[in-house]
Amino acid sequence: MTVHAFVDESRRGSHYIVAVALVEPGNLRLLRRDLRGLLRPGQRELHFNDQKDPQRRVLADAIARLPVEVRIYRRCIDRYAEPARQVCIDRLVCDLLTDGAHRLVLDSRAQLDAKDEATIWAAIRRHPHRTRLVFEHFDSASEAVLWVADATAWCFGAGGAWRRRVDPIVREVIDVT
Repeated sequence: MTVHAFVDESRRGSHYIVAVALVEPGNLRLLRRDLRGLLRPGQRELHFNDQKDPQRRVLADAIARLPVEVRIYRRCIDRYAEPARQVCIDRLVCDLLTDGAHRLVLDSRAQLDAKDEATIWAAIRRHPHRTRLVFEHFDSASEAVLWVADATAWCFGAGGAWRRRVDPIVREVIDVT
């Protein structure tokens, strides 16, 4: 399956949640257009944490109708989130390699991007496949599809009615040990 994967995360209490939005290449252009259409005047990006609840409801409902599937990777954390993030990234990269994904885009965390890169390269070396997975970090303002992962991770982590809003696009939830 040829897909592009877009990753963002949310920390909720004792859980670290990584959402991976999976998009077929043929849907990318229209998906980006539809996502940019959700921006309010003056906005450069959609970041769910910065929205008020009425706008979150509108955005979550719109995102749940888009041609995208999301996998959720979840791990319990205690004090530090970074080890949980890296274990989730390792697992998702292995899954993407198995799926034959071609491109992985992660929301940039500036100087912490190097930790992700080390984890990704280690996973690729352990699981060589014919598919060449290209990966990069982008600022979320420059890649609209990252907003899907951000919104889904936020809603999933919030639970209840928020989680139900994004259920139509959540394909799988993986508890990473």
